[in-house]
Amino acid sequence: MRGVSSAGRSQSAMEYLMTYGWAILIIAVVLAALFELGVFNANNLGPRAQPGSCNVYRPDGPGTTQFINLEGLCNGELPQYVAQFNGGSSTAIIINNPTSVGQYSMTVTAWVNPATYSGSRMKIVGNNCCGGNNNFYFDVYGGGAGNAEFYVADTGWTPVDSPAGIFNPNTWVFVVGRYNGSYISIWINGVLRNSLATSGALPLPTGGIGIGGGNGDSPFTGSIANIQLYNTSLSANVIQYLYTEGIGGAPTKLQNLVGWWPLNGNAGDYSGNNNNGQINGVTFTGSWTSGYTAP
Repeated sequence: MRGVSSAGRSQSAMEYLMTYGWAILIIAVVLAALFELGVFNANNLGPRAQPGSCNVYRPDGPGTTQFINLEGLCNGELPQYVAQFNGGSSTAIIINNPTSVGQYSMTVTAWVNPATYSGSRMKIVGNNCCGGNNNFYFDVYGGGAGNAEFYVADTGWTPVDSPAGIFNPNTWVFVVGRYNGSYISIWINGVLRNSLATSGALPLPTGGIGIGGGNGDSPFTGSIANIQLYNTSLSANVIQYLYTEGIGGAPTKLQNLVGWWPLNGNAGDYSGNNNNGQINGVTFTGSWTSGYTAP
């Protein structure tokens, strides 16, 4: 039997490519498009926690600290949704008559993804008003600087600033503002970035608390998730732990937890303290994982 000539083999290979080449090319293009859309991102493939899947149970009611514990799916699963703010003047989540934040210490944490830095200070979370008796105020500084600022009462509106450039469009960042009665400090992705000496008591937030905007504040443009508010100064180890839990992480130090707003589809307070928010023009989106890398 005669063998197949090299010319015949070449012709067969050419016929194979002519027959299947277009199909292979189309598959390659589709896979590249899906990869670009983040379909193969591990963050997109992970389990998604439904709204309200984890909460703090206080058997003796709001404001109590005995026998409290976490209930539900509280293992740091990715949230189904995050809150999206369009930068409009009326876009905000307002918490009226919140539980006292604390007298001489507090910590506030949030996951933040600003879409822009244009304008002045874009509010992340803080008192729903303005003026010298400010309780606390956490914002993204405008003008292209890309840094975070944190104020507390009696500092003369002098903020503690993070270094510039910690925010980039379409990038999630874990920000923490802490006050221990002597210093205010700011933490980025679990790391202390700056501190400022100050002192003074913390009054109740004037007009309640606003998330993403509120009375007299520059509105936020972008996405915010998992805000936690404590009436104590969390330690460096605890702050690092909250960061490593990721964007869906549950709170710690439950006895000191004032409010917990996962913003996973609603503005409910899951701390058990009933500090639920009023939604004004805020949407909740499930398309949020671009720009997020799990710690």
